Amino acid sequence: METKEIQKLIDFIAQSGLDEVNIETSELKLAIKRFGAAPVVQQVVAAAPAPAPVAVAATPAAAAPAAPATPAAAPAAASNRVTIKSPMIGTFYRSGNPNNPAFVEVGSEVTKGKTVCIIEAMKLFNEIESEVSGRIVEVLVENATPVEFDQPLFVVEQ
Repeated sequence: METKEIQKLIDFIAQSGLDEVNIETSELKLAIKRFGAAPVVQQVVAAAPAPAPVAVAATPAAAAPAAPATPAAAPAAASNRVTIKSPMIGTFYRSGNPNNPAFVEVGSEVTKGKTVCIIEAMKLFNEIESEVSGRIVEVLVENATPVEFDQPLFVVEQ
């Protein structure tokens, strides 16, 4: 592959919105990663606590028995839980092969950079790595199902 072809590929990937692409041929192995996904996760996490106080403020006006359960759970969840979201559109896979165990299960410990799943987009299998360290408390997507950009995949308790 020539330098011009690689540059065209990089330009195409930049315009497509993909965060990671891996290409392997008999002559070449090429991995391209963009680091735009990490700040998005942090912004979403920072924005998550903001709606919770609004819900808590609305609780006194609402009926007391019905409202407290949801607002009480929301601040606790937001305080030490982070959602790992899909950086792209594609098909979600919990393991690299149907015969292999899932990368993570509920209760699994993850560290920053550990692969948590694979998303297939345009015949490319992209390993999705955790941006945080903690324990998986919820898997939000079924194996081999389509996912959208920014769709929550896992909940991690830090």
